[in-house]
Amino acid sequence: MAEEETPTGPTEASGGDAADGDKKPQKQNRRKKKKQSITGRRVQTFGKKKHAIAIALCGDGHGMIRVNGKPLDLIEPKPLRLKVYEPLLLVGREKYQDLDIHIRVKGGGHVAQIYAVRQAVAKSLLAFHAKYIDEASKQELRRTFLEYDRNLLIADPRRRESKKFGGPGPRARYQKSYR
Repeated sequence: MAEEETPTGPTEASGGDAADGDKKPQKQNRRKKKKQSITGRRVQTFGKKKHAIAIALCGDGHGMIRVNGKPLDLIEPKPLRLKVYEPLLLVGREKYQDLDIHIRVKGGGHVAQIYAVRQAVAKSLLAFHAKYIDEASKQELRRTFLEYDRNLLIADPRRRESKKFGGPGPRARYQKSYR
């Protein structure tokens, strides 16, 4: 039998043997995504907005920032993409060009996830500078973030008010009729 070369390795070409009909078809080996882990110096931070939670792992690298394995350029919805770039644009390229940031985000809606990622990026930059660079650069970053938007570092405590009985929502009541 002839062997064919495939991306996953050599396989046998299907022949006309009767024994081959008894075997179950083999699944092709799918390539596993290579986990891009951060080695060396690293910090882990989180950002929250409503029910969305973003966990950021920041460490030595070469300026790669990914959200759930995808680059920042592919974040949806497009109009809010600039919100994720805000902490990076505020500090300038030289502050994060030697850092990789990997962010996992889950829960909440699209907008809440964007705001959680934004907060996680800002907090990870601040934490990395506090732990591995120096206190002066940390204070400078902190001041910059707080002057621009307090929610870059401090989570928004507002949550959805729970529904009560006697109405369709937390405050509205069912309509009353006298006849």
